[in-house]
Amino acid sequence: MYKRSPLHLAVLAALSVPAAANASFFEDIEINGYLKNETAFFLKDGQKTGEAKTMLDDRHASAGEVMKFENSARFFVNGLLGEESSWHLDINLICDSEGVNSDWQCHKNYTQNDWFREAYIDTSMGDVSLRLGKQQVVWGTADGVKLLDIVNPTDFREMAQNAIEDSRIPVWMVNAEMPMGESGNLQFIVAQAKPNVVAGLNTIEDGDVRSFGNIDGVDDGHPFIMKGVDTISGGVNGFFNIGAAMGGVTSIFWGGGFTDPALNPNASFATVGGYTAGSYDSTGPGFCASPNPTGISGAACLKQFTDNPLIGGAFSNNNVTNLIDANQFTGQGWDITAPNSMWEYMPNATFATFNTYVGMSTRYVRDYNEDFDANFGLRYRDSLENGLNFSVNYFYGYNPNPVVNIHWADPNTGEKLLVNEYQTVAGTTVVQLSDSSGTRFYGGNANYNPANYVGNAPTDVTAANNQGAPVLVFEETLERVHNIGGSFDYAVETSFAPVVLRVEALYQKDVSQPVIDRAALARGNLTAALRMEEADFFKYVIGVDVTVLKNLLISGQFIQYRNLDFIDDKARCTTQVPGVTVDCSRYTADPSAMHLSNGLLKGWENKEFYSLFFSKPFGESQLGRWNNITMYEDGGGWWNRFDLEYSFTDEWIGSAELNLYWGDEDTTFGQFEESSNIQVGVKYIWE
Repeated sequence: MYKRSPLHLAVLAALSVPAAANASFFEDIEINGYLKNETAFFLKDGQKTGEAKTMLDDRHASAGEVMKFENSARFFVNGLLGEESSWHLDINLICDSEGVNSDWQCHKNYTQNDWFREAYIDTSMGDVSLRLGKQQVVWGTADGVKLLDIVNPTDFREMAQNAIEDSRIPVWMVNAEMPMGESGNLQFIVAQAKPNVVAGLNTIEDGDVRSFGNIDGVDDGHPFIMKGVDTISGGVNGFFNIGAAMGGVTSIFWGGGFTDPALNPNASFATVGGYTAGSYDSTGPGFCASPNPTGISGAACLKQFTDNPLIGGAFSNNNVTNLIDANQFTGQGWDITAPNSMWEYMPNATFATFNTYVGMSTRYVRDYNEDFDANFGLRYRDSLENGLNFSVNYFYGYNPNPVVNIHWADPNTGEKLLVNEYQTVAGTTVVQLSDSSGTRFYGGNANYNPANYVGNAPTDVTAANNQGAPVLVFEETLERVHNIGGSFDYAVETSFAPVVLRVEALYQKDVSQPVIDRAALARGNLTAALRMEEADFFKYVIGVDVTVLKNLLISGQFIQYRNLDFIDDKARCTTQVPGVTVDCSRYTADPSAMHLSNGLLKGWENKEFYSLFFSKPFGESQLGRWNNITMYEDGGGWWNRFDLEYSFTDEWIGSAELNLYWGDEDTTFGQFEESSNIQVGVKYIWE
């Protein structure tokens, strides 16, 4: 249900007063707009991130398959309010029949498909110009990236390939400007806070619960799901779904005697890595009933318990989520030194720890501060006599990039749980969950022998103090950050051509960054393994623009993002496999590309991008224009967009666009190689 914020209601009230008081509100109305179709086709065969519904699913898009069939009717309505004021509406009726679900097809509030895009009044009070209502404000001018352009959130449904003015999401705000001195301008903004729209997160419902048998990749088939997002919400590789699958599989472990110390006294000592390194027969906790009861490897045995329905029955993962990547007969593919599946990342997790997770489920919640959701911005612009144009910006508001933290909760009360770790005399770790009082516990029933532990031992879980299966909560929030920035541009006359030098810079304080603790993950402490921690960033763009051959614009950019609180603590951990150690580092992860398939990829302390942009009119009377931007990123990712537009008549305009992604598949751009596409469009304009 849509909830109107106090700022939204206040701006609506301000809009309604002059409209109701002025008899000419519906007089002198001008309406214009256009009808448009855009149709896009995939250029390559291949499986996109998050497209598979199971580990064995090889579905993929084919070259020539329709990616987008979008039709829109845009209406711009303008009117006067007396002699001093005016009003404006922007209505965009838009639908894409190829959207992967209803959230990506037709209308949805605060997305690129919001039918009610803008509604504002322009008026003044003395020297102060006011724009009140739903609108967008542009602060930055960099090509292909948003640096200072932070007032409005962004819809990343098509990543960066669609026009920024279309992907920018208008929000309700008070926008005031006043002149200062001879050429200065001071702008003050109070704006509604809304998140960016991100494929893979956008369609998870608040309060959505995953339990065994209720696994879902919410945006299966969307062409622009980032690997970092798939690690959260993906149907196969997402922790949100993997956690629910673990609840079922650990029930198999418990029932088979793996995890219950009462049935397996060595459960506190035995780890996943040690178990899979051995060879097991048809006796004891290593029992594999089918299809090979003797001499089967530990990895193959674990694979059968995890994914073979003949053993797991109703609780079998059945190769849906990526819990284990190993052959069920030979164990081939299992490698804890180069993990690409969940169990491989957890070689030091004891089966007593898995006892805690028996029957676990996951829940996704959004905790947005809707009652006090205002952002505040201030910008001063001026020009010097020598031609230097500059601005100084400050924006205090919610970072529109969603932050996702995880914690354990009581299944009935929602109370946050304590995570307790206990060391055994064998050097292994047991994780147990309790409430804040330390008297109520979660997971399977068990008896823990104090002689097995150094210091305190886990508390025995009985029917009396067992509160049932725990819930792993994924909590999405928006966090406030300080943004201090500035820009300047300066034109220099040279013998070759006029050259414009431009610079944008932004310092961000208290931005949340994903931090991976591989040691915690290795021993099965899930909430300590992935945290969001605050960091400061300094970002800047240096651009040079030159026009040659009369009207060919060439623009080059150097872009750098510097993480001032980058974490890179390298470490190795021993395992129960003789002579084998695993990565136990703690590091800042790459938010766009980290994934189970690439070792939960470490990020960049200083990441650089380079871009080259060309733009030129063409044709008779120069009725057309073509543009091309090429961008390269550290790590080997590439993106190239070529687009052109031509006016056949005053009313009819044709367009075409080519988007190519290539390079290393674990980069922001390279991961979308299978989403390379060509697009054609036609637009009819009316006045």
